[in-house]
Amino acid sequence: MIFDLDDTLLDRENAVNQMFLMILEKCYEGVKHSTKNKMLQKFKEHDKRAYGYGDKTNVLESLFDEFPPKHRLPSNDIQDFWNNNFPHCFSINPDTLKIVNTLKTQVKVAIITNGLTLRQKAKIINTNLNSCFDIILISEEVGFSKPDRRIFELALKKLNVQPEETLFIGDDLEKDIGGCQSVSIKGLWFNPRMVKNDTTIKPDAEINSFERILDFLPNLNC
Repeated sequence: MIFDLDDTLLDRENAVNQMFLMILEKCYEGVKHSTKNKMLQKFKEHDKRAYGYGDKTNVLESLFDEFPPKHRLPSNDIQDFWNNNFPHCFSINPDTLKIVNTLKTQVKVAIITNGLTLRQKAKIINTNLNSCFDIILISEEVGFSKPDRRIFELALKKLNVQPEETLFIGDDLEKDIGGCQSVSIKGLWFNPRMVKNDTTIKPDAEINSFERILDFLPNLNC
């Protein structure tokens, strides 16, 4: 079983909420509750537009332009602030960890994630996921990003498994499901927020709770 990281193993949206609280504490004073909600919504909008990109300067600059802070971070310091703090905003659900460890006793497990090596490794280490997986592939480190078929082929080679023996679990239809299916790996769409599928990509299966992954285990025990 191969897993995506952000919004599959780790709840990135919750981490964004935590990051916003850190920014609020560092840069603002006396913000009303109603304004905080508007700020958070805008912060998430700016972050989502920049999701997958290394430089997060524009995310905070856009927030600061719309909601002038008491203490504005200099542009040159924003990226370091993000890199140093965002990985610590992630936490692992104990049930997720338990399920991964159960899976590990019966099948090989791996992570394929897009992103910067430094940032993704920090998330993985801070949540103790580094000890759970046979291999971890980060796009910047290997030179290919999902949905490029080469990153999936590399995972198969490193795990020494065949596509038909493998299942990929991810939340992104194009990058995760479309990508893995391009090399004949079955794609399990993790969709806890019940998002409507408006794409032409058809997952092999869909789940909205992490524990449902265990239902697919018998199919992988060859």
